[in-house]
Amino acid sequence: MRLSALILGSGAREHALAWKISRSPQLKALFCAPGNPGTARVATNVPVPADDAGEILAWIRAHPIDLVIVGPEAPLVRGVADALSAASIPVFGPSAAAAALEGSKAFAKEVMAQAGVPTANARVFTSVDEAESYVRRQRQVVVKADGLAAGKGVVVAREPDQAIAAVRSLAQLGDAAKRLLIEEVLEGEELSVIALCDGERFALLPPAQDHKRLRDGDAGPNTGGMGAYAPAPFLGEEGLRRVGAQIIRPILEEMRRRGTPFRGALYAGLMLTDSGPKVLEFNCRLGDPEAQVLMMQLREDLLPLLMSCAQGELRPRELEWETGTSVCVVLASEGYPEAPKTGFPISGLEPQPENIEVFHAGTRLQGGQLVTSAGRVLSVCARRATLGEARKAVYSAIEGIRFRGMHYRRDIGMRAAAKS
Repeated sequence: MRLSALILGSGAREHALAWKISRSPQLKALFCAPGNPGTARVATNVPVPADDAGEILAWIRAHPIDLVIVGPEAPLVRGVADALSAASIPVFGPSAAAAALEGSKAFAKEVMAQAGVPTANARVFTSVDEAESYVRRQRQVVVKADGLAAGKGVVVAREPDQAIAAVRSLAQLGDAAKRLLIEEVLEGEELSVIALCDGERFALLPPAQDHKRLRDGDAGPNTGGMGAYAPAPFLGEEGLRRVGAQIIRPILEEMRRRGTPFRGALYAGLMLTDSGPKVLEFNCRLGDPEAQVLMMQLREDLLPLLMSCAQGELRPRELEWETGTSVCVVLASEGYPEAPKTGFPISGLEPQPENIEVFHAGTRLQGGQLVTSAGRVLSVCARRATLGEARKAVYSAIEGIRFRGMHYRRDIGMRAAAKS
């Protein structure tokens, strides 16, 4: 059976998904809403907002679709998957109730407590004054906005003055910070494990390591992600199985018990502490830029995997992966993340060597010219036999790409490569 699929979103994650799905022998037709100039090369872009359930459903009525894949978190939290499911349209992406695992960090803490999942100790505050009073008495803390903040709602404060400044700064985020979480600081290696879930069963993707800080050496503010690589070497097969047994499975069981089964990509942001993996956060979708390297690594057909999750028919097994390692480096606009400057011409994207892919994020066409349109502009990815070789290949590819104000980290995967 050949399938028609619609991907919701317009970032590099969605371009990577479209690139991978476009290679499926089971694909009949592929659409992206709204997509970007990159997705337009492997799919048909549709001028429909990713978070407008009414417009999406109206378009699907005129263009029958077998599967909808929701990329970003905002449509999920706003209930787009619920509307699609109510219309009997298979969707890869959780309901709004299940997506609260990402939409509310306080809710996620409650679920983890009930499920017995290891995580950092935390307190929740609805008063900025009370939060400030509490952090004054702590040596170091993590300050988090409860809701969605586009990757900018977390501050690690190593002293009370930093924590007070973080409380005041995050409080300006509005609805996302109606509640603030103050957590203990966990030490160790940070990485991500993503599971494809059908509400009951799951299949684990290999661990990936994101680089969230803006500048080399993990300096500067948190961003939506400046690069990633996979597989990350710090967990191992036994450690990955432990994450599945002690974190993913208990969360799926608890969400089913609550009557809100989780179908979609469950992203566990982890800290590998001396006492084992602990959850820093959950996301309810594939990460960005983690999705880019995972799509480069996945050997088998993604489309039937996502369809089986949407239909509650996933067969748990070890997935097939390419050998070697993939690295992604994000090219960002000047001023990102606070005030990115956009509208500048982009050059040097073609041609690229084998196993080098450039996924579009913040781009648009202006009079036939590709220009920058957001903070994170492009994700340049390379797959090679070793992490060191993949790093060399990706940075070589970047040398030919140009746009005004372009900046990027030069140390993506460097620490792990030095240890290998």
